[in-house]
Amino acid sequence: MKEISCKLLVIGAGPGGYVCAIRAGQLGVDTVIVEVGKPGGTCLNVGCIPSKALIHAAEEFDKVSHMAGGKSPLGISLSAPVLDLGKTVAWKDGIVSRLNSGVAGLLKKAGVKTVHGWATFRDGKTVEVETETGSQVIRAETIVIATGSAPVELPFLPFGGSVISSTDALALSAVPKKLAVVGGGYIGLELGMAFAKLGADVTVVEALPRVLAQYDAELTRPVVKRLAALGIEVMAGAKAKGLSTKGDALLVETADGKNAKVSADKILVTVGRKPVTEGWGLDQIDLDRSGKFIRIDDQCRTSMRGIFAIGDVTGEPMLAHRAMAQGEMVAEIVAGHKRSWDKRAIPAVCFTVPELVTVGLSPEEAKAQGEIKVGLFPFAANGRAMTKLGEDGFVRVVARADNHLVLGIQAVGQGVSELAAAFGLALEMGSRLEDIAGTIHAHPTQGEGFQEAALKALGHALHI
Repeated sequence: MKEISCKLLVIGAGPGGYVCAIRAGQLGVDTVIVEVGKPGGTCLNVGCIPSKALIHAAEEFDKVSHMAGGKSPLGISLSAPVLDLGKTVAWKDGIVSRLNSGVAGLLKKAGVKTVHGWATFRDGKTVEVETETGSQVIRAETIVIATGSAPVELPFLPFGGSVISSTDALALSAVPKKLAVVGGGYIGLELGMAFAKLGADVTVVEALPRVLAQYDAELTRPVVKRLAALGIEVMAGAKAKGLSTKGDALLVETADGKNAKVSADKILVTVGRKPVTEGWGLDQIDLDRSGKFIRIDDQCRTSMRGIFAIGDVTGEPMLAHRAMAQGEMVAEIVAGHKRSWDKRAIPAVCFTVPELVTVGLSPEEAKAQGEIKVGLFPFAANGRAMTKLGEDGFVRVVARADNHLVLGIQAVGQGVSELAAAFGLALEMGSRLEDIAGTIHAHPTQGEGFQEAALKALGHALHI
């Protein structure tokens, strides 16, 4: 049995793990990373990146479909488009492959040793890895757990056959004629709307009173409007119960307590994600938990000396960029730097149509802390949004009433995901309404809506 020793061992090469390893390598820390699959984790391989590729392809197909139907206000018409989903998936896989190679190259450039296999703890300093060439023991001064998360499987709707996870949905060879989506959160709606654009008849079943319940109703209203425009039926307050006897329909208990059947070729289950804490010997070490997640402090230290945990395995928000920020910080701590981590300025983006962006506190959350000012500017009054047929949506800024310190920023609209950087920076830098209002924003851009929202909160918006 081979044995190697290192200063830092990272378990999992997802966004948090590989960033941690790369930064540690850059700082001269002797680092080993263990990954059973391809580098990049869920996000790169079966999550963020491939889903955005599918969403973009669906958007392009939807555009040309409207042009073929003579519905384009731009005066463009063409023949009816034909979709080859196999080519779409191949294009998506090509992007993933290039990024896989890029991550592997960056790890090598940073001097990080990569071990392919499944890691299991022996104790708090030792891990055994089952590789293709046999077992390898790795002893490390410090260990970072970055094992990520996996889709939640419902006991009455186990994955297999017509019941698929988000991973399966991104690898379909054909567009389902009828798709039932169980769960109206961001994953379910992102994929559900994409497949609707590609021609599927989509029904969303959500147990809560409304979809995207983690966002306030004002923010999600344009998305709900677009769901209807795409012909997507939303069954809110309804509970999935299982498969029909023939397996061609989803059994549902509706909001009024009646039983119903939703015909479906495929049933996409998107009811959340769970931390990957099983199968790698967590029982061999004594780590405190916070529910199902590993409990950490503001430096990502676990309850056991010398062991850190980052990313989805540590809880919400389960976002790749959160894991990356944690990974970079931990690498610098291991290298002897003084670092801490603050989650107040982590943007969250929902790639529905239109897109949603939030950072910081919502109006309701901010009200709980005291008197506030809210400024909202609609894209219907923004020239750039109008030229992109993206008038539906707005930018909203929430600030303290006394000193105008910005507490939260939200937006809904076409392409607003790209405003996330500006929103996050404003909150991170401790901006006040006057700072945003006094910053010259380029015209014509949708970013002007950010400035106008701040002006509105101050009582003197210029374009509304």
